[in-house]
Amino acid sequence: MLNSLKIKILTLVTLIMMLIIGTVAFLNFRHQKEMLHEIANRNTQVLIETIKSSIGNAMLSGHAEEIGSVFARIRTREFVKSLRILDANGKILVSASRNEVGKQVPGFGPEQAPGTKGTLGEDGSFVSFARISNAPACFKCHAAGQDTLGFLEIRLSLDYLQEYIAHERDTAVFSSLLLVTLIFCTIGIFLIVYVDKPIHRLIAFMRDVERGDFEQKIELSSSYEMRTLGESFNRMVQRVKALMQSTVAHERELARAQEKLNHHRETHQMNGRLEEQIREIETLNVTLEERIEEIEEANYKIADLAGELEDKNTNLEKAVAKLSTLYKLGLAINSTIEVESLYHLVVQTTMETLQAQIGYIMLYDAEVGELKVTNLIGTGNDAQLQEARIQMKESGVSTWVIRNGRPLLIADMEQAPEFDRLSVLGYERKTLICAPLQVKDEIIGTLTVVNKQNNSTYNHEELELLSTIAAQASIAIKNAKLYDEQQKTYLNTIQALVSAIEASDSYTRGHSERVTRLSLALARRLDLPQNRLKVIERAAILHDIGKIGIDLSLLHKEEQLTSADVAELQLHPTIGMKILEPIEFLYDVRLCIGQHHERYDGLGYPNNLAAEELLLESRILAIADSFDAMTSDRPYRKALDVEVAIQELSENAGTQFDPELVPIFIDLLMTPNFLPHRVLEAAEA
Repeated sequence: MLNSLKIKILTLVTLIMMLIIGTVAFLNFRHQKEMLHEIANRNTQVLIETIKSSIGNAMLSGHAEEIGSVFARIRTREFVKSLRILDANGKILVSASRNEVGKQVPGFGPEQAPGTKGTLGEDGSFVSFARISNAPACFKCHAAGQDTLGFLEIRLSLDYLQEYIAHERDTAVFSSLLLVTLIFCTIGIFLIVYVDKPIHRLIAFMRDVERGDFEQKIELSSSYEMRTLGESFNRMVQRVKALMQSTVAHERELARAQEKLNHHRETHQMNGRLEEQIREIETLNVTLEERIEEIEEANYKIADLAGELEDKNTNLEKAVAKLSTLYKLGLAINSTIEVESLYHLVVQTTMETLQAQIGYIMLYDAEVGELKVTNLIGTGNDAQLQEARIQMKESGVSTWVIRNGRPLLIADMEQAPEFDRLSVLGYERKTLICAPLQVKDEIIGTLTVVNKQNNSTYNHEELELLSTIAAQASIAIKNAKLYDEQQKTYLNTIQALVSAIEASDSYTRGHSERVTRLSLALARRLDLPQNRLKVIERAAILHDIGKIGIDLSLLHKEEQLTSADVAELQLHPTIGMKILEPIEFLYDVRLCIGQHHERYDGLGYPNNLAAEELLLESRILAIADSFDAMTSDRPYRKALDVEVAIQELSENAGTQFDPELVPIFIDLLMTPNFLPHRVLEAAEA
């Protein structure tokens, strides 16, 4: 606040001084300018009178032509810009510049001719006119009735005066600014010394008093007014101190009295509020009871809605699970055409979906009226009961489903005494679902799930799901069987060709069957999966089919074979691959046949493939084929003893044969009752 007041005072004083000094300077500058103009006007009048005198003398002496020369000389002065004589119509009669003579000055006439006082022209020059009157001395050349002979015009440059005026203006501005600055500084120092410092001290003491320090005394000696203000402040502080002490005493007494009064009043008010609160509590209790009843009703409604929602969620989950199962089953069915794999996949997926403890497929043989168990899962004796045949009887579940051609749901076996509670497969049935595997009007078997994992019972929704699964599985099984029958037809045809070849040669008769038995035994010892067992079985049966393209005389030749004969015989794997090439499902079989004469070290035929490039099945087939060839009679030699053949296998392990498979095959040969009867007799001999 102090700084704001000081700035306001300084600003106000400065503005007033600037206004006063600026006004004085402007009036002084204007007066000087008018004075200079007056001086220029008088000087011009003197010059005009001098020029008129010179003109008159020249006219009297008859030397009028000298007037132009006189004007030219005067024009040489730097302050004279123009000098000429005009007639009453503005025509230039005489001029310091000869080229102006005879020209017309626009807008000039006797009525516009100015007076004797000069004026400022548009170009900033000082212009003055003087009338040249007709006198008796001029009557010789001019008529006596003519009052005015012309007008003398003179233009003087005021540049020298302008410089003087600008100098005076700058001096006045500088003097004014200097004066304002001095006044501002003087007033500022005065305010700081005589006003600002004392007021700062007074404010500091006031703050101390505000904080409760009433012992402060201030002494201000800068001026009489400040000293009086300080003494008044000290007296005021003492009075305030006395008043504060008195007020505090009265406040204490008043506080004690007020405290007593407030206590009584609070007690009375508390009693009143307590009564009001009791009434409010009673009202709230009534309202609360009503709200509780409403909440209970709402809870009942929420419970009903929750139950409905839970039922809908359960139904939705079941529907999603049903669709998911059907989708997975459809993908799985489309991904395999192997009948056995398809059986297992259908049973496994159905058991997982319906949470069954036991599941199986019963295949129906209509010709003999029997049921064959396949892919039984969950009884504990699954392996022993696979492929078991069961006679159809009236108390059998599968029998009822096949004869009636529709699915059967038994939620509780105790409620169905017409069916056996104990299955012929050796387990107790509590709840089950059985659906027919049916294609059009032909029933090919049944799909059954027994006993739920959580010991609950099956319902109609699960019956519908199993029926849908059975319908999809029926079509897939029928297609797989057709495909399997087609494959068997192909294989039987080709095997007939192989048998025809072997039948023409007593030495190789039964060779394919023995190689098949040996290869499958070694493959099972290696725990190969079912699909790879099928590959090696087919490859073993068909491995010599390429001999169809070899000359029979060469196959029966008893003499020593020439290199050309050997080369022709080595073509039979390639010929066999070409024969089987059109049959797409025998692709792996074809590769195995093409490799069964390759060697482990890469020196075999027809493509010199090494171990890492050979199928495992072709390495198995090579061992079995070589062993049977060594232990069989050939046109060019007798059969070798089993011990000799085993020795040959051991010696060529790592070169011709896989070194990891040979020991396993030899161990297999040593198994009792494994070797064919003919080989066993040879071994005993």
